[in-house]
Amino acid sequence: MVERTVLAGARVVLPTGVVENGRVTVEGRRIADTSVGTSVGAPDALDLTGHWIVPGFVDIHVHGGGGASFSSGDAEEALTAIRTHRAHGTTTTVASTVTGDLDDLARQAAVLAELTEQGDLAGIHFEGPFISPHRCGAHQPELLRDPDPADVRKLIDAARGAARMMTLAPELPGGLDSVRLLADAGVIAAVGHTDSTYEATMEAVEAGATVATHLYNAMPALLHRAPGPIAALLEDERVTVELINDGTHLHPAALELAFRSAGADRVAFITDAMGAAGMNDGMYPLGPMRVEVKDGVARIADGPTAGSIAGSTLTLDTAFKRAVTVDKLPVEDVVRALSANPARLLGVDDRVGSLDAGKDADLVVLDASYDLVGVMRKGEWVVRPEVR
Repeated sequence: MVERTVLAGARVVLPTGVVENGRVTVEGRRIADTSVGTSVGAPDALDLTGHWIVPGFVDIHVHGGGGASFSSGDAEEALTAIRTHRAHGTTTTVASTVTGDLDDLARQAAVLAELTEQGDLAGIHFEGPFISPHRCGAHQPELLRDPDPADVRKLIDAARGAARMMTLAPELPGGLDSVRLLADAGVIAAVGHTDSTYEATMEAVEAGATVATHLYNAMPALLHRAPGPIAALLEDERVTVELINDGTHLHPAALELAFRSAGADRVAFITDAMGAAGMNDGMYPLGPMRVEVKDGVARIADGPTAGSIAGSTLTLDTAFKRAVTVDKLPVEDVVRALSANPARLLGVDDRVGSLDAGKDADLVVLDASYDLVGVMRKGEWVVRPEVR
């Protein structure tokens, strides 16, 4: 007997728009139906009047959470990070690594590949070591290297089919050849931690790059005579731009500029979260480095990059609320940026990213103030709404 759940009375955000007094019927692991009209009072119905139901969030760039890191090489620690973000609405997670020795990264990839095969992860994102020493941010400078295609191939092979994305600086020797290799291998080539010019960035897009890693951050500023990578990545319709909407990484005007320039269908909100996400202030590891979190902001604690912002402590439910209440973005556009766009980018939009019948029953329930009160993944409650 397939278990059936009816979520009734909420505002439901569908690809076609917001449905008032909507109903989502879940049977087993799948969404069976979405419709208008309440079933409040029915034996199998959960009354969500006054709430929102949106698709589960898809995070394509996250390093850890709950005190745990994907760079640890430990499966249980990785699961802690996954569960932490899942409780905040991220039902599809791509695990991001941090610059390290190639052999260490290969060992980490083997662990994360197994979690991908088990269905706990949607794949691996390699951020570094093929990035610019001039824009290394929270990556250890002495571990950086040029993107030799043979080294790129080594990491792809170590991931056993789980490699989904790799961030690199295309202006470095071997950069464009590595972009072409990634594109041919079906791995997303992302431009980031780069000192690239406008022209070199356009060459990378022509070679197959399709993502801007945390746009604006760790790249040259947008200048009127030297527009740099920001202008190139915003203007090309083949590129999806990542944005960290935590109030620290981006000024609201920069976020608005990205939305206006790229359009709502080309933005992906990410967390870029490290292990302190969901935790208190304190000291945390980020790959081989130590990070101090103070007032929720993570910075490298020591070494040549001390003081640099080291990812975030963001969760995507917080990014959602900020986007609607502070940035004043339409809910439908926020849902695209948190769910539909990253799902399409990963090529999993046939299963997740929207509340269409037949897709996985991955959804988030928000109250009238856009605070998370429920999370369902594959038909099972991760956080069950406590409603009257």
